Amino acid sequence: MPLSKTEEQLMQHIWKLETAFMKDILNAYPDPKPATTTVATLLKRITDKGFIAYNLYGKSREYYPLVKKKDYFSKHVNSLIKHFFNDSASQFASFFTKENLSKKELEQLRTLIDVELKKKES
Repeated sequence: MPLSKTEEQLMQHIWKLETAFMKDILNAYPDPKPATTTVATLLKRITDKGFIAYNLYGKSREYYPLVKKKDYFSKHVNSLIKHFFNDSASQFASFFTKENLSKKELEQLRTLIDVELKKKES
């Protein structure tokens, strides 16, 4: 089940903190901070979705991620490629090379591709 934008924003804080109590999560938000009840609701929803779990210490809960950030975004990007780029990674890359990347970023991308090509040749 996918995360909503606000759930994903909360997950970003949990991934960064690795483990966190409610006060840590609230402190991670910029001002104006969301209400404690709002964060509690979001925590319950993403717990129910299987993205986080918690350890109970008395009445306090220490939250931690069950899903790695890399895995979540990899699935997200793959879905984007499938639905908007005809399941073609090359069409996806082509879109960014034409629209958004500077010369320096294109050179960095070429270096990454060259490294991956060498690995596959071995």
